[in-house]
Amino acid sequence: MSMDICDDRASDASCTALSADEMAAYGWVLDHRCTDPARAAADLGLTRGQIDAAFAKLAALRLVVPDAEAGPAVPGRVRAVDPDAVLGGLTESLRESIQQRQSQLQRVQEDFDRLRERFLRGRGQTSSPAGLEVIPSLEEVRAALNRASAECRSELMTSQPGGNRVPAAMEEALARDTALLHRGIRIRTLYHHTARFNGPSQAYVAAASALGAEYRTAHELFGRIIVFDRELAFIPDHMGTWGAVAIREPSVVAYLCEIFEQAWTHATVFSEAGQDGLERVAKELDHTIVRLLAAGLKDESIARRLGMSLRTARRHIADIMETLGAESRFQAGMLAARAGMTDDAPAEATGP
Repeated sequence: MSMDICDDRASDASCTALSADEMAAYGWVLDHRCTDPARAAADLGLTRGQIDAAFAKLAALRLVVPDAEAGPAVPGRVRAVDPDAVLGGLTESLRESIQQRQSQLQRVQEDFDRLRERFLRGRGQTSSPAGLEVIPSLEEVRAALNRASAECRSELMTSQPGGNRVPAAMEEALARDTALLHRGIRIRTLYHHTARFNGPSQAYVAAASALGAEYRTAHELFGRIIVFDRELAFIPDHMGTWGAVAIREPSVVAYLCEIFEQAWTHATVFSEAGQDGLERVAKELDHTIVRLLAAGLKDESIARRLGMSLRTARRHIADIMETLGAESRFQAGMLAARAGMTDDAPAEATGP
């Protein structure tokens, strides 16, 4: 039986890691004190090739060695070696490699810490005197948000328009929010009602709510915003790119927080649409669409305000106009008011 396979690679994790077959073969040698491939393969339910490879691996790792006590009178006798006697030698170079990588990681971290200090110092010198900073790219926005999350002390408020959520994004958000909640940070988030119909959103809200986060929904939201400790706010840039604007000016941040609080007061605690009753949710949605139609908003604006796709919004609008028998948006608004479908519906229908 070969004794030199893997010798030069014994410290490599892929070489030293043992498979289930090799574990079973080690136990068989321990019981029988020999390496009889035919018997071992039959006992363990393995092929001859599998048992030969397992015995070779055990020999290469010095977990199975010739039994010197048996003497020349008993050829082929082997013994299983105590794993603790083998482990140190096999993993020594691996531990050294890990220590070297840790040292490299620490040096890189220290270098980038110095770069970060310089970057933040330079940004403070070049930022707008109004306390505004334009962050141009998605990567830099993520870095700024991660930095703000790490420095957050007490409170996080977010408004997240839109109904559909990507599962991968939800998993990333849950990991970030979990870390904040474990630090005692209060988290409040506003969603559109349409998020109640989104499976990933439902799972995310259920998991985060169990840890203390608070979620509410509304048919209309004022836009996307993230506020840390009522001191630092992030809003999207006006170009519609993945950039953002960071706001530190106290009066502007306070104004944004007041807008959030007003929306929060009128919002509904998040629950799955089925729990609240689909009919009631649909009725509220129809009323909101009618009101926006009467206000003269276009399909695109209505879809954006309600956090749904343009196609879905147009389908709702078509259904409402058909139900009312309206031929125009203006007529739909008038008929809806008479039917009591708007917030300011008249007590009694008048006029032609």
